Amino acid sequence: MKLRAGRLRRTLLAALVAGAVVVPVSAAARPQVPAPAPADIPPLTAATLDTAYDANRANAAEAAEMAERYGDRDRAARLRAMAGQERNFLSFDGRGAGRTAEVLGDLAAAERVAVLVPGSDTGIDTYGRFRAGAVALHERLGPRAAVVAWLGYETPGTVSPAVLTTDRAEEAAPELRAFVGELNDVNPGARLSLLCHSYGSVVCGRAAAQGAQGSQGPQGLEVDDIALYGSPGVGVDRAADLKSRTHTRIWAGRGADDWISDVPHSSVGLFGTTVGFGTDPVSPGFGARVFPAGDGGHSDYLKPGSVALDSLARIVRGQSPEGASHA
Repeated sequence: MKLRAGRLRRTLLAALVAGAVVVPVSAAARPQVPAPAPADIPPLTAATLDTAYDANRANAAEAAEMAERYGDRDRAARLRAMAGQERNFLSFDGRGAGRTAEVLGDLAAAERVAVLVPGSDTGIDTYGRFRAGAVALHERLGPRAAVVAWLGYETPGTVSPAVLTTDRAEEAAPELRAFVGELNDVNPGARLSLLCHSYGSVVCGRAAAQGAQGSQGPQGLEVDDIALYGSPGVGVDRAADLKSRTHTRIWAGRGADDWISDVPHSSVGLFGTTVGFGTDPVSPGFGARVFPAGDGGHSDYLKPGSVALDSLARIVRGQSPEGASHA
């Protein structure tokens, strides 16, 4: 046991050192592109959705103009696309890496709503791949569902010290909890599911665990399902620690070719912080319902036609995926 813990410490320390070297150098090479402050919009309700959508499109268009003047044509092009009339954002912030919450479908009328929470290295410059997964899921679910691509936090870099700790997730958790509350206000009758990928599963875990402990209010995290996929762990050792509603279903899945399976599923104290995320969510000891995720890799869960996409769509509908088991 001591040998295993020592190996884990050495692995995590090596990653920390690598991140400490790589991140400052890469950050220095990418200066911040200017963008306006987020639009001032009223609290989200079914009646204010169009107001929010219009204001955030205008904000994205202004951000595109500022990026063009700055000389970053690639970002300007991405922002212009996000300002298109067919795009609907509940929130938009083009500063830094960017934070957004985009809706696919009719949020106010949807019978079921899925919120996608992304993992590392997700921002405006890589947003296309995140949105592609949201589009694939929405097409699989059909018109009576809405999908929200929630990029509501500063995601860590894949090669960085931040990706090894819960620090970013702790910061993001209150934002996600507040967002879930807003969605329940907009459409209180919809079935609401959180689909959490990679480091995004750590964010969902911290949000749900806070609710279960009662530190953020008596009602907890008001969702019907939490699905963890490509997860390094969620910062708790049992699925029961994530349940805010008594009927919330906790799911976990991993593709056969996902490299995350090689990440040590442990946590250790290092340099005054906790490194690692604890129990493997697909392990029997965690206690989640395990859904089939096929043979895909770490970025393939929402790939059209995949086993994982079919499983996640069934979860959002309130069904059980074919071949699912309770660990």
